[in-house]
Amino acid sequence: MFSSILIANRGEIALRVIRCCKEMGIKSIAVYSELDRDALHVQAADEAYLLGPGPAAESYLNVEKLLEVIKESGAEAVHPGYGFLAENAPFAQLLADNDIVFIGPPASAIESMGSKTSARELMQASGVPIVPGTTETVESVELARKIIDEEVGYPVAIKASGGGGGKGFRVALTADELEEAFEGASREGEKFFSDGRVYIERYLPNPRHIEVQILADTQGNTIHLGERDCSIQRRHQKLIEEAPAASWVVDEELRAKIGKIGVDAAKAVGYVGAGTVEGMLQDGEYFFLEMNTRVQVEHCVTEMVTGIDIVREGIRAAAGEPLSVTQDQVEMRGHAIECRINAENAAKNFAPAPGKIGRYVEPAGPGVRVDSGVGENGEVTPMYDPMVAKLIVWDVDREHATARMLRALGEYEIEGLTTLIPFHSALLATEQWAKAEICRDLTEDKAWLESTAPEQPVERIDADGVEQLEQQYTVEVSGRRFDVNVIGPPPSGGAAPAGASAPKPKRGERKSSGGGGDTVEAPLQGNMWKVVVKAGDKVEEGQLLCIIEAMKMENEITAHKAGTIAELPITEGAPIGAGDTIARIVSDAPPE
Repeated sequence: MFSSILIANRGEIALRVIRCCKEMGIKSIAVYSELDRDALHVQAADEAYLLGPGPAAESYLNVEKLLEVIKESGAEAVHPGYGFLAENAPFAQLLADNDIVFIGPPASAIESMGSKTSARELMQASGVPIVPGTTETVESVELARKIIDEEVGYPVAIKASGGGGGKGFRVALTADELEEAFEGASREGEKFFSDGRVYIERYLPNPRHIEVQILADTQGNTIHLGERDCSIQRRHQKLIEEAPAASWVVDEELRAKIGKIGVDAAKAVGYVGAGTVEGMLQDGEYFFLEMNTRVQVEHCVTEMVTGIDIVREGIRAAAGEPLSVTQDQVEMRGHAIECRINAENAAKNFAPAPGKIGRYVEPAGPGVRVDSGVGENGEVTPMYDPMVAKLIVWDVDREHATARMLRALGEYEIEGLTTLIPFHSALLATEQWAKAEICRDLTEDKAWLESTAPEQPVERIDADGVEQLEQQYTVEVSGRRFDVNVIGPPPSGGAAPAGASAPKPKRGERKSSGGGGDTVEAPLQGNMWKVVVKAGDKVEEGQLLCIIEAMKMENEITAHKAGTIAELPITEGAPIGAGDTIARIVSDAPPE
């Protein structure tokens, strides 16, 4: 077994691996950017080394600097977590060339599965069912149009060859939408994966996203740990995951079939370690989608129902040790659900909402697990992804697990940030969730999403023009405590009424920024990725104005009304802050 492991990552996954190292008696070595100097993973590790400035390209993706730190620290192995360099075949090979163990599959397996087109071709040759489409990249819109007309048909999905996590994925429902989808997928592929090549798949309009957890060692043992249902998504990114799938969605026969497909896929590439084979379930047919050659964000729900430590098994496999369990010993018990607690505003189309955290209280109790990378007085920076934590619960069945998750969400306090907690609470209380539906009608329904917005303090002006503010206090009467709402002038100096505690902040409270009157304001902080209009243009309500990149996501900003753009004080490539003016749109005068 290794004496030391360097974790080439940050946030909750870095902390997860560090904790596993401590339990195994292995020295943990953290790395960090200048923005992460005080991060929890830095404090928890046995050693920590600075990589560089905040941007990932200058820190967590700086392979040259990472190699220097690996050699300086004497690390025997590197755990990449997920994201960043986790599926980077040249990095894995570089480590091997320097006699450093990469905790994951060999570079050849990453390369085979890293390109979605080569993975599809390999799976097809191995007898694994794939979604109809191309197994080679398509070089132009004109060629794509010809292939679709002659072979695939609409609707189609245009996907970046090196994509993943919802990036580089666009849909063309008709021929008129093909060019925009093709260019958008190619642009995201180039930006996030340095690979602008795309391929075509038939778009399955309403599939379930079912994936299977794989473990493999160097002794030739490959097993699966059952399936996860990750169908609750938006922008093709997961929001809620559960294991196993509801019994009326995946029965024992289908589970065995999906498990075999996963094991066959792993064996086809000589896989070692923890990985996930993702697939689409449509009308009883299961198709291979892609293989993630790393530990998944949602591995926790599988750990909760099997009792198997997936991170530990990955480390053991990388050290040459056999898996600690056989396929016959794998048993799924009860039901687990994971909610991704992201700093996002569901009511504003899931716009990233970075910021500083004030009071922070995690839920607890039987069957509750929180994997987080931040704490009180921490910060979710726009430089990285918006995840605050993963909230995972277990109970004897899906119904009880749902009740437990709702209880845990109600206990979670994160002051200062807008998060997805209200969204999760609302969705898990719906009949659609109870029936294990995909819930796409909810995650794409603007009105329903707006209804999940956290309550804001109500400001009123009385007849004399004096501001009246509604605030909530806790008061104690005859030994009992009550929450009361008080409407009146703001307390002088912040003093609470006699006998009351200080005002309680509303969970998720954050000043909103949107369009008011003629002005369109930036709803989030980020970089101005693309501007598609110019001053003087006439626009319709809902027309695209620009795209802001923040937290690895493209956020489309649209016109809130029809009119003429009188001002457009934005520039492509420039930073923009939440609340900054994007445009001023004046209504056109009605004809005389």
